[in-house]
Formats: sequence, C-alpha cells, structure tokens
Amino acid sequence: MAIIRFAALTCALAVSLLAAPKLRLTNTAVGPISVATGANGPTQTLEAFNAGDGTLNLALASSSTWLNLSVGTPGPCSSQAGSCIPLQIGLQTASLAKGGYTAVVTVSDPKAVDAPQTFTVTVQIGGYVPSQVDLYVTPTGTTDKFLFTTNSPVTWTTSTENQQNWLLLDLDAAGSFQFRFTYRIQGRRLDSMGEGNYRGSVNISGSKFSGDNKTVGVTLHVTSQPIAVVSQDAIHLRALQNVSQLSPVISIGNRGLGTLSIAGVTVANLSAGFSLTAKQTDASTVTLSANPSSLSPGHYSALVSIATNAANGTLAVPVDLEVLPLGPPVVTFQGVVNNANFEAGDPVAQGDITALFGDQLSNSGPQTGSQLPLVTKLGGVRVLVNGNPTPLFFTSTGQVDFQIPYETPPGEALVQVERDGLAGNTVSVQVTSIAPRLLLLGYGEYGLVVNQDGTFAVPTSLGIGGHPAHAGDTLVIYAIGFGATDPAVPTGVPAPSVEPLARLTTPIAVLFGSRLFNAAVQVTPSFVGLTPNFVGLYQINVTVPPNLPSLDVLPVNVAYGTAGLVGSQIRIAVE
Repeated sequence: MAIIRFAALTCALAVSLLAAPKLRLTNTAVGPISVATGANGPTQTLEAFNAGDGTLNLALASSSTWLNLSVGTPGPCSSQAGSCIPLQIGLQTASLAKGGYTAVVTVSDPKAVDAPQTFTVTVQIGGYVPSQVDLYVTPTGTTDKFLFTTNSPVTWTTSTENQQNWLLLDLDAAGSFQFRFTYRIQGRRLDSMGEGNYRGSVNISGSKFSGDNKTVGVTLHVTSQPIAVVSQDAIHLRALQNVSQLSPVISIGNRGLGTLSIAGVTVANLSAGFSLTAKQTDASTVTLSANPSSLSPGHYSALVSIATNAANGTLAVPVDLEVLPLGPPVVTFQGVVNNANFEAGDPVAQGDITALFGDQLSNSGPQTGSQLPLVTKLGGVRVLVNGNPTPLFFTSTGQVDFQIPYETPPGEALVQVERDGLAGNTVSVQVTSIAPRLLLLGYGEYGLVVNQDGTFAVPTSLGIGGHPAHAGDTLVIYAIGFGATDPAVPTGVPAPSVEPLARLTTPIAVLFGSRLFNAAVQVTPSFVGLTPNFVGLYQINVTVPPNLPSLDVLPVNVAYGTAGLVGSQIRIAVE
C-alpha cells in the first residue's frame, strides 16, 4: 500500500511539474554601461522565457532607486528561437556622481519553478577609461597591466617620454552581452630601464561614447619598494534584516621587494545609517565590521582606505551591503549542487550527498545531524524533493546539506525548503542514477585520499601532517554519487559495517597519471562501495602501482563501468 501511495504522489507531482511555468533568463548581467555624468543612460532590455508549461507572470524589484523597471509584452526572442518576455531597464542615472554602480534586480513569479532569479545592472558614470594609470614593477620584474572596458571599439596611439617602446595597449577580450570590449594597458620594463618613473600616454579615439575619447597619462614605476595588492578589489555583502554582525576580511599581499607594512586604515561611510568599521588585525590583514541590525532593507556603501609603505601607497576597497527583508526561505537558482565540486548545473545522483544554497534557510543557527538514521527535520528545516522529506546532514541560514533519496526517479526533480512550517520557492535539479565525484580535501586540487597510517596523501610541505604515497601502499579514496550497491542501503541509513558490505554493482578502475595519450596506469581496486557507518559516502580501496612518476601532484581519476565514464579528477602526492 505504501508503494502505491508513493507512486500516486510521484505521478501527481509529475503532472504538476509539467503544468508549471519555469523561469529562464537570457543573461545574468546587463552592462557595464558607460553613461555621461549628469545624464540618464539608454534603456536596456534583458529577456526572460518560459522553459516549462503554463504562463509566466513576472514581477521585477530592486532597492536601487536609479532603476526604472517594467515587464514588456511577450514577443519573438532577439537572441534565440521562441517567445520571450522583455524586461525593460530604465537607467535614471542623472543624479549619480562619477564612479561605478551595480544594482541587483530580482525577477519573481510565485507559481514558477526556478524563481526568483536575479541579474545585475552595472553602470560607470563618466565611463571606464581613466585619465591616469600607474603601473608598478620591480627592477627585475617584467610587466604590469590595467584593464578597462568600453561599449564600442576604439582606436589608439601610444607615446613615451624616453622614446622607448615600453607602453602597449591591446584588446584583451570582447564580452557577449552589450558587446563590451576589454582593453589592456601594459607597461613593460625593458633591460635598459633602471629604477625610476617612466611616463607616457595613450591617445584613445573612435568611441561612440564621447567620454572614452581622451588622452590617458601612464606612469611606469620601476621600484625596489613593496608593491601592495589586495585579496579583493571590492567586497559585496548580503545580510538579512536584524542580523547582528558581519566580519569580512581583506588580506594585503606584496608583489614587490622589501617588507610591506600597513600604516593605517580609514573608512568613509557613503550611505546614511551605514556604520562600517575596520581595523588592522595582523601584519597583512584588515578585518571589517558591519552591524546591519538597525538597517532597513536596501543597498549601502562605504570605502575602505588602507595606507601602506608600498610604492603604490593607499589602497581603496569599495564595500557594498545589501540588506534583505525577512521572508520565506529562498533557494538560489541552480543552488542545488553535488557536495564534491559544487558545480552549478551539474546533475546529482540518486542517494547523492547534496548541498543547497540560498537565503533565510534556517533561523536556528548552524546545526549538524548526528542522529542515525538521519532525521528529516533539523533546526526547524525540512528539504522536500518531489514533495518527499529528505535526510539532513547540516542546516544553516545559507546552506543545507541533504541526501537525494534513492527513490527519486531519474530526470528533473523539484526541491523546496520548508523553515518552521513556512515553505519557500521551488527549484529544479537533474537527477541521474550515477554522477561519480571524487571528494576534494580543500587544499587546491588534492583529493580526500587517506594513506595507510591515516594521514592524507599530500606533499609534506603542505603542513597538515600528510605525506606522499608510495608504491604498494593501499589508499582510501572518498567519493559520492557512485550509485546502486548490493545490498541496497535505504535512504538516510548508514551503510553496514559487517559483511555483507554495500559494494558497488558496477565495476570501476582507478587511473593513476594523466589520461592524455592513454598514459595513465589503470588499477582494479580491492573494494568500492559505501563507507561503513556513513550515509551516502563511498570509498575506493586501491593499491598504488609501481613505476609511477615522482611528482608533487599526480592526477587520479576513475573509469566507471564498461563505457568508461570518467568522474571528477583529483591529485595526490607520490614518491
């Protein structure tokens, strides 16, 4: 009887899915668009379309006051076959001061799958072409560069005071949407150029935007002083209304010579009510502190200035904060991903350990599911796959980890978060019978691979207590998404720890080395199956073959089944 009820529910959900509209956007970004100071920008259009059934009923929203948003009448798509809905974006930018601005627009339809979605609108008041560029290299260095964009192609000439050819300008890349052009101003230190300052200019013309047509002064600083760089050119924060504290970190590095030091940190709060503070926390780190608890929903901005002893002096890092109103849980579009490489758009497997990202997913703080079998409600949170509650590993406000039920049929599945009984939006994810993924350790591309002594198979120099593997050693490689086992293990239940163990029903081979030109050494593992006492976690026990190249990073992959389906690649250290 239970099977009949489940089949009936699945059928009803399938019919509901077929009848539901499904939101798709032709792009996720508008711009960057150059706009003259004191003027409104040209109206932009981004298109939405329905990839499902029924009819989309779209609404647009943004807290940025310089946008005028409207939904147009459906008609033929401009970028593809079929019918599209134009989303019209008026740029009311006349009151904006010179500089760059980015707004986030939310496209919603409460009855649509994969809604809401967002796209950004970026404008540069006064254009992106600078009036002055400073480049920095060491006396033994080579080049430094500066990138800028235009909305139409330009022509240029370069000149230098010393008549040497150290200054170049090239087309770096052409964008797709709005067909923007990215140019690279590059300064090269020639062998004849000792320490000092070298000046030149780039004369730009031919742009349809008059603000781009100018002479850009360029100074190449050849210096033996430190040259400071920041980990982030800009910081973008999102927080729920009433959240008490945010503490992002800026790291400062040195690509020059000598010892870099921070002389001071100041903050200019550019939005009323926004109080961002910053302090130096060690020799190379600045920690910011923002308290959005008293802020209304909207966008806020500040500018952090970090004074250093470097040749390039003070670094400016813009910070923007988006405060979101309290509401139901929201799963990000394509926010349901495998828990190995978190690749958006990739399918997940039946029984897979899966991550889900979004906003306001939990109000209870981070919680870990320690009870076995795993519970389907944790911290007030439930995840529904095709309407069925799923086992939960972890819940928090921005991420939930859960298991895709083995019973989920292959194809498109609907995922929804329910928080304290309040249901959120519905998103889709492709489910397959297998989607093999080798787990990463979190240090570059090194895999979650354990040596015989319980350490990780990584270079000793990594400093985490691991060491390279040796020929004849038996390694344990951890993975997810490898599919059915014999015996089968129910959803949410840990794998057996005594015989019969849950072994994979499809043969696999482990490939040591590069697959290029069939150079990898293929080894049959001694065990492949679910890790005893764990839910959804697979392990591969394999012996390292002899005569492998001695490398810090040796590629390892898996050929799955007779068709040789290859999973994600990891690296290990061998010697």
